[in-house]
Amino acid sequence: MAAEVIMPKLGMSMAEGTVIGWKKKVGDQVTKGEGIVDISSEKIEMELEAPADGILLAIAVADGGVVPYGTVLGYIGQSGENLETTSHAAAGTAEHQEVAATAMMEEKAVPAPAANKGSSLKISPVAKKIAEEAGLNLESIVGTGPQGRITKEDVEKALASRAASGPVATTPASAAASASTPAPMQTASAQEVVETTPVIGMRKVIATRMLESLQQSAQLTMTAKVDLTELLSLQKQLAVEIERRQEGKLTVTDFIARAVVLSLKKHKQLNSAYFANQQEARIETYGHVHLGIAVALEKGLVVPVIRHADTLTLLEISKAIKSLGERARNNQLSGDEMKGSTFTISNLGAYGVEYFTPVLNPPEAGILGVGAIEAVPMYRGEELTRCSLLPLSLTFDHRVLDGAPAAQFLGSVKDYLEHPYTLLL
Repeated sequence: MAAEVIMPKLGMSMAEGTVIGWKKKVGDQVTKGEGIVDISSEKIEMELEAPADGILLAIAVADGGVVPYGTVLGYIGQSGENLETTSHAAAGTAEHQEVAATAMMEEKAVPAPAANKGSSLKISPVAKKIAEEAGLNLESIVGTGPQGRITKEDVEKALASRAASGPVATTPASAAASASTPAPMQTASAQEVVETTPVIGMRKVIATRMLESLQQSAQLTMTAKVDLTELLSLQKQLAVEIERRQEGKLTVTDFIARAVVLSLKKHKQLNSAYFANQQEARIETYGHVHLGIAVALEKGLVVPVIRHADTLTLLEISKAIKSLGERARNNQLSGDEMKGSTFTISNLGAYGVEYFTPVLNPPEAGILGVGAIEAVPMYRGEELTRCSLLPLSLTFDHRVLDGAPAAQFLGSVKDYLEHPYTLLL
């Protein structure tokens, strides 16, 4: 009896998933546990493994197909097996069991093609697909991902380099394929390369939500600089004791998150959401704080949520941020863990960015953008001293609140950070 490859349900709120691309063709031999198709659901991208040994008898949902969870994507069985007969037999017996494909996170390393001759090269599925189609020699690409994994960006850089300096070395398999595959359409010169990427999966979700956010809310951004000199000194003082207790370490983001939570308890208008339909409009203000922390991934952005952050200490918030961030980068978060935030923090300081305009995560009323710390000379009274300034950018929904209360919230965050001992209470 043929085994069914089924679109799994990834979280309670999942309604449908997208087939990004099949790794096998009909008639190919597959082994149980082997990755055979990449799928995505909301902001999660995954690789499904074959549920049984056999031959891929049929593909029911082609690349790019969007289907509800539980849908059969394909069938694996033995050569000559009749799928119609199998389907009828399965419907008429109580012994039939649906065999679902096992979900495996996309961040799991994918072995490089045979041309690498057993090397330990690691590469993401999408990067591998692009590289193979372009005929790139994977051994010539330096991976910048975890454990040297080759990412989509690494492949794109290699393609750009080839376009500028001429063709790079190709694998024997890709060279053979190029002999029978038409060359890509070229315009002004033979060196121009145009890559078309379908907007699906995570990118589609982000594109849709961000456009809706800007179109359906009245967003305004205000900025402030915070003197972190005392906070950085306190961070160093605490580091020894925290390390002794094997509690990890406190980062500036941890302090900022704690300051935001305390400020939201004082200024609840920023801890609100705006809802509207044809009949009514309403503002919901929350007594709890579910804090979203934006995390950049290879393919986009996710916002894992620290639930009831207002009940946590600084150290507990720190642990939650690290745990969620690590799981997000390893694609181990469920869809439900990325929903329900009441306020979001987006930190681009690691990229050297100062002020920027963060876009609201709807239906939230506020989001705080954090920039890079800058060491500057500054007068304190008559004395010129070295200070560390942190740029903050607060975007808020003007439908929910006006500029004055938004400024008061930002001032509260600034006050907590400039008097960091209050964050320990």
